[in-house]
Amino acid sequence: MGSLRFDGVRFTAYTMDHAPRHVHGFYAEIEVIADLRQDGVVALARRTDAIRPSNGSKADVRHVLTVAAWHFDELVSLWEKHHG
Repeated sequence: MGSLRFDGVRFTAYTMDHAPRHVHGFYAEIEVIADLRQDGVVALARRTDAIRPSNGSKADVRHVLTVAAWHFDELVSLWEKHHG
């Protein structure tokens, strides 16, 4: 497992995690799973548990995704460090 922190968000890539390339962002009281797409876009993962708890603040979710977009290259490097 590896982690990076930017603008109050802790991003984690789990060693035994699955494709597609993604990170877990922890901010305030929520966890957001953000896909790091091949086209350079950060997107909320398409899965039912992409926001935990599911009633997490939309502003907090937006903050996690925005920070992930600002640090896309660093987060891709974090993923690749653990998944090759």
